[in-house]
Amino acid sequence: QVQLVESGGGLVQPGGSLRLSCTASGNIFSIYSMGWFRQAPRTQRELVAQITRSGWTDYADSVKGRFTISRDNAKDTIFLQMNSLKPEDTAVYYCNFRYSDSLPWNDWGQGTQVTVSS
Repeated sequence: QVQLVESGGGLVQPGGSLRLSCTASGNIFSIYSMGWFRQAPRTQRELVAQITRSGWTDYADSVKGRFTISRDNAKDTIFLQMNSLKPEDTAVYYCNFRYSDSLPWNDWGQGTQVTVSS
């Protein structure tokens, strides 16, 4: 079992920055990749960024150049640094993991709200 704790959401003005954190505990050694997703009202949940055990990263086109996913292995934590935030980035952000790129992502947590508004 792996447990994830997300934090770092909040209210920020357009053009501002936020950093989200996701700390994993439990059977983390078998994790292949971790990712950040988001879901705005009345939209599908989308993958924002992911990072694999080897450090490979991938981003949604809408956030490339603005968001950076990273990890601190010593703290079993991944981060999502979000810069140049736009109102359309407003959503609930979720952290998740999977054991292989051929397996689905696991159960969803409560997420953390990010609101970009003046």
